[in-house]
Amino acid sequence: MPMINVQMFEGRTIEQRRKLAKELTDATCRTLGCPADAVQVILTDVRKENWAEAGKLFSD
Repeated sequence: MPMINVQMFEGRTIEQRRKLAKELTDATCRTLGCPADAVQVILTDVRKENWAEAGKLFSD
């Protein structure tokens, strides 16, 4: 069972989340030849003050 874990900054709408989950599921099924009910997608919101790149918080 494929599990896709997406971490992204908060602020996406429910419609954007639905579309992302559907597109990721469809692409996984096409690529791996598995049924849609075998694919799980976890969407995790991360606040900018909890994510850093090159030692600098995105909130800065």
